[in-house]
Amino acid sequence: GMGAAAGLHGAIAVGFFASVFGGTRTQISGPTAPTTIIMAVIITSHTSSLAEALTVVVLSGLLQILLGISRLGRFAAYTPYVVVSGFMSGIGIIIVLVQTLPALGAVAVPGEAVKAIAALPLALDALNPEALAIAALTLATACLWPRRLERFAPGLLVALVAGTLLGALWLDSAPVIGPIPAGLPDLQLPLLSPALLLDLLQPALILALLNSVDSLLTAMIADSMTGTRHNPDRELVGQGIANTVAGLFGALPGAGSAPGTATNIRAGGATPVSGVLRAVLLLLLLLGLGRFVEPIPLAALAGLLMKVGWDIVDWRLLARARHLRREHLIVMLTVLALTVFVDLVTAVAIGLIAGGMVHARQLERLELDSVVSTPLLDRTLLGPHGEEEESAFTARAGLVALRGSLTVASSHKLADAIGPEIRDHEIVIFDFSGAAYIDDSAAMVIEQLVDLAEAAGTSCIVAGLHGAAARTLNSLHCLRSLPGHRIVETREDARRLAERMLREEDGGAA
Repeated sequence: GMGAAAGLHGAIAVGFFASVFGGTRTQISGPTAPTTIIMAVIITSHTSSLAEALTVVVLSGLLQILLGISRLGRFAAYTPYVVVSGFMSGIGIIIVLVQTLPALGAVAVPGEAVKAIAALPLALDALNPEALAIAALTLATACLWPRRLERFAPGLLVALVAGTLLGALWLDSAPVIGPIPAGLPDLQLPLLSPALLLDLLQPALILALLNSVDSLLTAMIADSMTGTRHNPDRELVGQGIANTVAGLFGALPGAGSAPGTATNIRAGGATPVSGVLRAVLLLLLLLGLGRFVEPIPLAALAGLLMKVGWDIVDWRLLARARHLRREHLIVMLTVLALTVFVDLVTAVAIGLIAGGMVHARQLERLELDSVVSTPLLDRTLLGPHGEEEESAFTARAGLVALRGSLTVASSHKLADAIGPEIRDHEIVIFDFSGAAYIDDSAAMVIEQLVDLAEAAGTSCIVAGLHGAAARTLNSLHCLRSLPGHRIVETREDARRLAERMLREEDGGAA
């Protein structure tokens, strides 16, 4: 509903401002397939005019700026590598599949791997041999160009020139780029009615989140390809500024483009200047220089992008797939399959959930291994005493040492792990001196254990509670059922208190 020119305007506006203000040195930004699809849904389902749709774009940009200022972008750094790897490989496969159509002389299906596969039989029936020859030459040149010559002439550029010359001089029946829309867009002021802005907030938030996730994931791909580290919060601010400007000029919004970014990196781009130059070149094409790229065969671009797609696939991890833990391999392959056959957002969402569950299982084992339950023999705690028939291995007191971190990952099994130990003793010492962190889930389980023990007649003593663990337990009032004198500073204090309580019990029994 916005026209082809809006896509070109978006590539210029988003590409320029995201490169200038963003936090990823090599990222190339512009309208992407998910963004285009979401905008189509917004135009048809959430707005009644183009002005309202552009207001959504401006709002989404402002929301992205707010996300960046709020420093929420840094949480993207916690994405497991297998999720990023599956996403990268899926993007690479999509590029190869989609570009297969123009390589055969057919019309490309932007970003739709499933549709590209479905259209493949028709493309083969209507095969254009000249387009196939151009794509093959371009791909072969890009693959075989010597690495030592890259510093003088990038292989991708040489391949594009070779494919273009072949098409222009000999194989002129292959489809070409053709005419490019010319002229600058007019300024489009957003609609500022409070009631309308409130109605448009939901689609704007969806668009902002989609573009933010897309951009941050592409930034992580760039990091893995270059060995650098991006600034996620600055990247969100830059993308927000870019989309705000795009909305003001009637352009499509955008995000970081994985294919464009990978192409930029493979071509030698290492600074934001490459993204700025791309936007400037597109602007020059818009101002009338488009005739110089009109004769470039689409098959040459297809061959070039097929090489880029092949390089994006994370062959480094795939080659080691049989050495991966099974659950990590499943997560990677799931993300890869969803990226190719469903959509990017679903792939990332499910990948993050699955990756988080796998990580939680690993934490569960580590955290439970750090919980030690030890019986304290009466003869050790009290010394030689008692009746002759008393067993030498009697242990009326027990010690539960909680060390390291205890989180939701292990909380559901914590009660099963130490519950029986607690019930077997008359006194239990909970030693928190080695506990670095306890989250609210684990804290509530500890409260449950203490309350059940007290209700069953087992006296609980808490020792060594300090730092973050103390703040969590105290803020949630998890130890309110314990008398104050049974919360002591050190394990030794707890042992002395347990000894005194047992002696008092023995004295009372006598």
